[in-house]
Amino acid sequence: MRIAVSLLFLALISACAAPSQDIRPVDSQVLIGVWKVDLRPKPNDPAYFQEFVVTTIKGKTFSGTFYGAPIEQARINIDWGTVRIAFVTSDRSGPYNHSATLSGNRLDGLTNSTGRDFLSYWSAIKP
Repeated sequence: MRIAVSLLFLALISACAAPSQDIRPVDSQVLIGVWKVDLRPKPNDPAYFQEFVVTTIKGKTFSGTFYGAPIEQARINIDWGTVRIAFVTSDRSGPYNHSATLSGNRLDGLTNSTGRDFLSYWSAIKP
């Protein structure tokens, strides 16, 4: 019985341990360019395309436009072996808080509109 409890305890500890240190370096420069963003509201709705344009990357920040609006407060995180981004755009309704993760050649993102009270999923590819 003690052996079973000990093995269970060890399994729980290893499941909660910090992630492996074998994190591969990634290059955030792959973000630069024009991305075709699909903003369809629901999976079965017709595609609705806009552009996400990344013009420059400096350290852990970038500049460009999303849906024609200038990007503000842009941040990049590559510390976990994946390119992750967050940024803000705005219109008359208020700010839009965006985030995305690069997976292969595709960005999977979320937009939280505090003024229009919605959270939407979007995806983007470089054509």
